[in-house]
Amino acid sequence: MRKTILAAMAAAAMMAPGIARADFINVLTGGTSGVYYPMGVGMSKLFGEKIAGSRPSVQATKASVENLNLLQQGKGEIAFTLGDSVISAWKGEAEAGFPAPLKKLRGIAAIYPNYIQIVASKESGIKTLADLKGKRLSVGAPKSGTELNARAILAAAGLAYKDLGKVEYLPFAESVELMKNRQLDATLQSAGLGVASIRDLSTSVAIVMVEVPPSIVDKAGLPFVQGAIPPNTYTGQTSPVSTAAVMNYLVTHEGVSEKLVYEMTKSIFENLPSLAAAHAAGRAIRLENAVNGMAIPLHPGAAKYFTEKGIKLPATN
Repeated sequence: MRKTILAAMAAAAMMAPGIARADFINVLTGGTSGVYYPMGVGMSKLFGEKIAGSRPSVQATKASVENLNLLQQGKGEIAFTLGDSVISAWKGEAEAGFPAPLKKLRGIAAIYPNYIQIVASKESGIKTLADLKGKRLSVGAPKSGTELNARAILAAAGLAYKDLGKVEYLPFAESVELMKNRQLDATLQSAGLGVASIRDLSTSVAIVMVEVPPSIVDKAGLPFVQGAIPPNTYTGQTSPVSTAAVMNYLVTHEGVSEKLVYEMTKSIFENLPSLAAAHAAGRAIRLENAVNGMAIPLHPGAAKYFTEKGIKLPATN
């Protein structure tokens, strides 16, 4: 009884005039060895410093697909996701992990590109995409954004999972551990440049970065575009490597208030050096690119901020 009374008093106090209600901000990220997680930690710190009354937290997840499903359920306020996953979620593509259209999703901003990074051990003899045939490859957690990217790129190269010697559905860090133990020949990771897992692998094992040629990128089609991994991104990688890139987005849901999304958007774009310090991928975030390729409606809070900054909103708005 005493606990019930105390809970009621606390609830009444939160609603009383002059007492601000805490804004809980759950940041949905990815595995701790990827880019989403350190970027999410950086954002959480920003929100705590810049948004009065906010109570941010960071949740490690299986990334894009899980994040979008959690948002639809109202179990987060902001999430990282790959562009192709957003499109699949909005349409409700069951094969991609979305049994029904996720129509509660709302966009916040385009941030930085992911690069399809296919890394093979030198001793595996893999040098090209065709060489993956019959080899052991990890393609990311099941129905994660990385795994969806893996399917698309392999298909464009004329390969299917059945053509591989073995397919492992593992997050980045676990894939790297198996490669170190010579239980895998290669791993495909869709992530920002300088991802911790591949940096770790490249300092432990002699590696080969496998090219995704422009012809394959063109065949895969949008949302993939041509990109390149600069030389010396990883130990032993002395030349640029052509590959596919796909944009990452920050997404929320319709139930989050306009005021909170406005404050989150403002905190991000007015403190970009802090995000670049959290992870090098943050250096690629640009206000002028914030609505590029947005395939779902912008949240009104984000739209308000971009309008104030003179950014032309996409046709979906």
